[in-house]
Amino acid sequence: MKFYYVYILRCKDGSLYTGITNDLERRTNEHNDGKLKNAYTFTRRPVSLEFYQEFTDPLQAIYFEKKLKKWSKVKKEALIKGDFDMIQTLSECRNASHSDYYK
Repeated sequence: MKFYYVYILRCKDGSLYTGITNDLERRTNEHNDGKLKNAYTFTRRPVSLEFYQEFTDPLQAIYFEKKLKKWSKVKKEALIKGDFDMIQTLSECRNASHSDYYK
């Protein structure tokens, strides 16, 4: 069975990078080795693996990666810490037009 990994790296400058791979160790090493000069992580090395989620379905992995890429840094930090209550709080709509404000 083939596995796919959605991962979050912490860069030297404190920023976070989200990606997807089928070989987590190889891909993390590639980021640290600076294989691609135009890559986001190239000037932000070294990077450290902070989070990963394993998938057997590549479509689910792609969906999750796209979802994470839209998250704020604060929400990704909550995921890294395993603070699911904070993720829920950060996911709640805060828009004044939201139906919860018209009760």
